[in-house]
Amino acid sequence: MGSGVVTGPSRHQAGDEGAKQGFAASASVVHAAVAERHPDAAIIVPPPSTAMPSDTAQTNPTQRDRHLHGITNNGRAGWQKSSGYNKRSRVEAAIDRFKQVIGNGLHSQTDARQNAEIAVAVHVLNRMLEFGRPTSVRIV
Repeated sequence: MGSGVVTGPSRHQAGDEGAKQGFAASASVVHAAVAERHPDAAIIVPPPSTAMPSDTAQTNPTQRDRHLHGITNNGRAGWQKSSGYNKRSRVEAAIDRFKQVIGNGLHSQTDARQNAEIAVAVHVLNRMLEFGRPTSVRIV
């Protein structure tokens, strides 16, 4: 019945632990695929707390191995700061905020109109954020 596509259990069926294991497995697959196609790309994905270094970590470490080493030496917070993860996270949050407030897609068909639509949307979003930002005054 249906399209004949067989899929694994959903996140709700597998529970949170199953979803985490599925993500960990898919993250390592993504690491390998990106490293193969774009060897110079910086992959900034935090490895799970149970991650172990690869067999070649001592002789030929991968980016993931270097991330694990950084977490071991500096702690997760230190690794996030040194790797640029915090910046990536802020950008991701801004894009998510944009999509929630403005929407997922553009309505215009031409490039010039899409650029104008994005400029107006960003201006509106920044204005909304200004209203929610407190004005701090130093009391001496």
